[in-house]
Amino acid sequence: MTQLSLGLDLGTSGVRSAVLDDAGNVVSMARAPYPATDPDNIDAMAWWHGAAACLAAQMETLRADGHDPRTIKRIGVDGTSGSMVLCAADLTPVTRGLMYNSGGFNAQADAIAALAPDPHITRGTSSAAARALYLVSQDTDNRARHLLHQADFIAAKLMGRGGFSDHNNALKTGFDPDTNAWPAWFETAGLPANLLPDVLPAGTPVHPIAATIATTFGFADDVMIHVGTTDSIAAFLAAAPLQIGAAVTSIGTTLAVKLLSDVRIDAPDIGLYSHRLGDGWLVGGASNTGGGVLASLFTVPQLVDLSKQIDPTHASALDYYPLTTPGERFPINDPSLAPRMTPRPADDAEFLHGLFESIARIEARCYAEMAARGAPAPVSLVTAGGGASNDVWTAIRARVMGRDIAQADHTDAAIGTARLILANAQ
Repeated sequence: MTQLSLGLDLGTSGVRSAVLDDAGNVVSMARAPYPATDPDNIDAMAWWHGAAACLAAQMETLRADGHDPRTIKRIGVDGTSGSMVLCAADLTPVTRGLMYNSGGFNAQADAIAALAPDPHITRGTSSAAARALYLVSQDTDNRARHLLHQADFIAAKLMGRGGFSDHNNALKTGFDPDTNAWPAWFETAGLPANLLPDVLPAGTPVHPIAATIATTFGFADDVMIHVGTTDSIAAFLAAAPLQIGAAVTSIGTTLAVKLLSDVRIDAPDIGLYSHRLGDGWLVGGASNTGGGVLASLFTVPQLVDLSKQIDPTHASALDYYPLTTPGERFPINDPSLAPRMTPRPADDAEFLHGLFESIARIEARCYAEMAARGAPAPVSLVTAGGGASNDVWTAIRARVMGRDIAQADHTDAAIGTARLILANAQ
């Protein structure tokens, strides 16, 4: 009998699910919004209510398509990296939820800066570690028993128990996947060790589904809950195979590159870091260039029309560093780097050609910086995001990179999470 795998993706605006069969084919998908919550005082239960609504919709869709939901045998969850909450033993939130983009935790950042010997991930007023310390300071009744990342919280609700996380969600909070340990200075900084989850490789099976959850949604009682991953890594897994040398460039508002390497590469001086994934390391960085620059200069119809006037087989002589505002993260880490988009020719098609070409050169430099530090050259390169749909730009990028570039068949993080847990099925 076919055994199905279900991935849940907690995105910024809602929850999506994907169900895969044993061969990794997408059987069904569903989605649901989060209930309304105050963005300045997030009730983490809104994450659970959104997940529950998505699960209910997914069960209904499966039945309508002739599939038995009881053939689902494993579930995994991905969430936004760095989003977290403190919970009591019964998984009731005892603090508000903090999202990945929350910041301003100055006192906590100062405490970390005074103690952290390797601060490139944990230091800063918007770091996940600073968020964790702030949440502890808000637990004035000392009711908290678990610090849970967003994905951990949903997995805990599914299992009926907390205390587990994965290498990817835990990394930015301070966990070291090389030593498999949390920083020794956490306790001194004010983050009690008893609140920290046990951290497992992404996708590891942990515990069967809680009986009440199985009954509520119509799952079999032998469904295994797996620790998940972050949304960006799940999106990588949706687009690329889990093999050394697989690479994904995502061109949305910004340009993000990820490459599965056989060696760990952390170069905070240029905005490069690694996540443990399977038998390798997912090396990644994000540039502030990308589609956001183009959107600030042209409308979508203009981009379509001007692209038709560009011959992608010919190189542009224009040399730009396209940014919407000063500041770059990778492959140059310079918060004051100025945009360079002059001289601008009178011909808009020629100008767009120069922008396409320059962004492609930045992409090539990203992979070159990885290779210079020991990463393998991409054996496969797929592209995702809005920029992937522009065939002229893709052809320019392929010429600059000197290799074929394929468009990703899937980019939904829920699919990537389902693939992750299927790869870790017992």
